[in-house]
Amino acid sequence: MNRDSRLSVALHVLLHMQEMDGPITSETLGSMMDTNPVVIRRTLGGLRDAKIVAAGKGHGGGWSLATDLEKVSLADVYESLEVSSAFGIGLREEAPRCPLEREVNRAVGDALAEAEAHLMERFRSIKVADLIETARKEKKDHARRHHHRR
Repeated sequence: MNRDSRLSVALHVLLHMQEMDGPITSETLGSMMDTNPVVIRRTLGGLRDAKIVAAGKGHGGGWSLATDLEKVSLADVYESLEVSSAFGIGLREEAPRCPLEREVNRAVGDALAEAEAHLMERFRSIKVADLIETARKEKKDHARRHHHRR
């Protein structure tokens, strides 16, 4: 099953943007992330519409953060991507005539709705800035361990 990696890409992009001084092009981000710049632009479009990033045109233009990542939750980023469902599970038929299939739909639909509500609650509790802080700490710890091995 193909997984939707847009949330992962969007978060990765935001973290790189946080580390940059000034605007950055989608070509540069694509190169840094080994991803096609078109994928980056599509991702950034939703983030721009949500006012998380801004685009500048012309010489010295590019993408930049439009808001402090301390104020942006994973839920904000997820919602900017307009994902139809967090899970790849679907119903065979939306309005079946068979009462048995209607019961299957009810049970599966209720479970998915509950799981998605729990996921979104968790996403709302995590700020994007928390990810960068954890990554920086991990990078320092890695450098310290690597330095001691020499």
